[in-house]
Amino acid sequence: QVQLVESGGGLVQPGGSLRLSCSASGSIFSINFMGWYRQAPGKERELVASITWGGIPTYADSVKGRFTISRDTAKNTVLLQMNSLKPEDTAVYYCHFNLIVRWTSYMDYWGEGTLVTVSS
Repeated sequence: QVQLVESGGGLVQPGGSLRLSCSASGSIFSINFMGWYRQAPGKERELVASITWGGIPTYADSVKGRFTISRDTAKNTVLLQMNSLKPEDTAVYYCHFNLIVRWTSYMDYWGEGTLVTVSS
């Protein structure tokens, strides 16, 4: 099966930066796309950024110009560089992979989440 491990969350002051990392392990045959979602208290989970295997990114309007998504295909890893962080960025961030393993079609896999807190 597939397991996603996230790291990089923590406490940062407004205007600061963090880098999130998520690595997928298991019998992965092919990755279609990957990305990051976040969920703040009382709100629904929302897409932050995604990137295709080929490197085409998509960003939520709220993070454009501040966040950069990238991937390391050799390590099955997706990264999210977060700059100019705002208090409203505070949320649990979940990485996401759409991929195929042995004898399956493309399926969605989720990390357990890493907490990002932006506060003075």
